[in-house]
Order: sequence, then C-alpha cells, then structure tokens
Amino acid sequence: MFEIREDRSPQGPTKLSAERHAYLDLVARGVGTAEACRIVGINRRTGHRWRNGRVSQAKAGQEPDRRPPARPVPSSDRFLSVEERITIADLRREGRSLRSVAAELGRDVSTISREVRRNAHPTSGDYRPHAAQARADARRPRPKPGRIAANPELRALVQDMLEEKFSPEQISRRLRRAHPDRPELHVTTETIYQALYVQGRGELRRELTRALRTGRTVRKPRRTGGQRQPRFAHPMVMISDRPAEADDRAVPGHWEGDLIIGGGGTSAIGTLVERATRYVMLVHLPERHDAETVRDGLVSTMTTLPAHLRRSLTWDQGSEMGRHHEFSLVTDMPVYFCDPHSPWQRGSNENTNGLLRQYFPKGTDLSAHTPEDLAAVAAQLNRRPRKTLGWDTPAERLAKLLAEAS
Repeated sequence: MFEIREDRSPQGPTKLSAERHAYLDLVARGVGTAEACRIVGINRRTGHRWRNGRVSQAKAGQEPDRRPPARPVPSSDRFLSVEERITIADLRREGRSLRSVAAELGRDVSTISREVRRNAHPTSGDYRPHAAQARADARRPRPKPGRIAANPELRALVQDMLEEKFSPEQISRRLRRAHPDRPELHVTTETIYQALYVQGRGELRRELTRALRTGRTVRKPRRTGGQRQPRFAHPMVMISDRPAEADDRAVPGHWEGDLIIGGGGTSAIGTLVERATRYVMLVHLPERHDAETVRDGLVSTMTTLPAHLRRSLTWDQGSEMGRHHEFSLVTDMPVYFCDPHSPWQRGSNENTNGLLRQYFPKGTDLSAHTPEDLAAVAAQLNRRPRKTLGWDTPAERLAKLLAEAS
C-alpha cells in the first residue's frame, strides 16, 4: 500500500512523480479513481488530470470533453500505449525536453520525437494524448493501399519507364531527380517490385514483369539464415565453440583451411595454415575437389604431423567439407565451421591464399601442378620472414616447436 504523504502542501509536478506512477499503476489494476486518489493521497482533480492528460472539469459555458477510457498497456513494446501518450502530454506541458521525456518512459528519444511530430494536432501543433492515440490506431490497419495504385500519375510514369526497360532502381532514382519538389511522385525500388510481384494488388500490369532483366513472373524467395536447411547431413560445430586457445594463437596445432579454385572451377588446391606459426601446407587434388577427394587429401596431409600439432581445423561451409566427420574420426581433429560470408574468421588462410595467387594465377588450370610443385611453393612461403612473427620464418617457428616437443 502506498504511504500517504504527511506534507499536504503543494509539491509541484516534478515532486509528485512517485505518486503519479503509483496512481496510474492502481488505475491499470482496476482500482477506481476516487479510491486510487485516496490511497496515494492526492486530490481527485489531480488524478483526473494525470489519467486524462488535462483537467477533467469543463470550462465555463462549454460542454465537458468526453474522452474514451484509458486502454491497458499492450503486451508488445513495439507501440506506444495510451498511458505513455498521456505521460508525454503531461511532461511536455511541464516544459520537459524530448530527451527527458524519453528517459522518463524508457524509450529512445527518436521514438518520442517521431510520435510528437506525427500525432500532434495538424493545425495548432498541440499534443493531445487521446487524439494522438486515435491517429495512431487509424494509421495502423493493414493492408494499406499501395502508393502506386493511389496515384494515377505516378503509376503512368512507372509503367512508361518499365516499358522502356528501366530497372526499378533506375525508375526510383530518375523520379527523384526529375521531380525533386514533388514527394508524391517519389517511390522506392522495393515498392515497385511489390507492385509487380505481389498477387492481387493490381498496381501495375503483370505483363510488365517481362520488361525486367530477369524476366521472372514471380519473385524468387530468399531464405533468411534461420530458415536455411542444414548444410551437411552430419551436424556442424561452429567457430563460436572453438576453444579459446585457438582464438588467441597461444597454443600451436590449430589450422585454417580452404580451397583455391582454378579456371572454370574444374581444378583446385587445398591450402592449410597453422594459426600460431603461419606454417603453410598444400593439398594436392589432381582430378576433382568433391567431398571424398578433399577428405582423403586432408587426411594424408595431416597425418604427417605429430599429434600435438593436430588440435583443430577451421573451414568455411563449402560443400567440399561434406565428409568432415570422417576426417575428424581418422585424424582426431575436430572441424570448426565459420559463419556464412565471414572470411575474416579465417584471416590467416585468406592472406595466404592471396600470396599463393602469385604462384597459381586465377583462371589457370591448377591440375597441371604436381605434388612436388606444391611442396616447393609451400617451402618457399615457409622460408619468408614474417613481421607478425618478429621477422622469424614459419619454418623456424615450427622447427622450434618440434625441438621443444622432442
């Protein structure tokens, strides 16, 4: 129960913030206005003003303003509630800044700014909470009439440019450039695509889809990351589960791998880089680079190393790693997979692949290189001093590790 104030002198609007929150909480729980005012210890007129955003008594000679009862706060935080709009009106009347109002409600200041700009009275500019709620409710229903369908002039312009083989993006940019002072003729690229593809809208003639460069009559769906089907039959272990010792490069034996592809996508070379020493090993893939061939090539290469240098392998989600679980079973090396479109998670390997293109240019046939050729290239890279290693070479660092282990 809220404690009634002993000091009954006027406190001003700022000093009564705790009482206001307690009163609104009681009303939201179904307590009557008179009882809530008695519990909190405020005048009934103050309670009505807090609840309705203004003094509830009618001015002399005028009918009282009949306002709808306050609605409960919605379960979603996405939309402002009527109680929050009442608070905005009260605090604005007190002269509080938008940033202060946002802090009071726990909202972003841009939310409050947008609310006042959109839902204030269009003539006087006054912010009236119940009228603002009514405007927001009227704006919310879906589906809305399309922008192109609602403007015959805009529709004619878009159709004419589509018939001239303009792309939707070109149409959008051209309209803004040709009519800078007429925002009603501005339209986004996505709006044009929706007018063409969304069934039943009838905003643009369906035959105009043939004017697009793709020629599609229906839109090609794009799956989000959460909707994608599993890449491999055997579950992947993601890079987020890789041990911390691999992340900070403190312990040797953690490798990054990838393929460099030859001309026409018909040939490839496997590349392996040790994260701590930057030591490079190349995998010979003479005929093809499917999952079975890559698995066998990685197994034959990795088993030449001692066990303490075979701790893990990090790869991207390429189909060539479809047999990753079989590789792990033979070599006792877990395979960790990078996130989609995240090459920086294998930074050392990406850098090495760039160096290797000096020896294996793009567009060439990589199957022409023998295992001896690959060994010679790897040896030369491992003899290069590296700034990140304090100008040691990868070969020197690996030799030191092998000597310490023996």
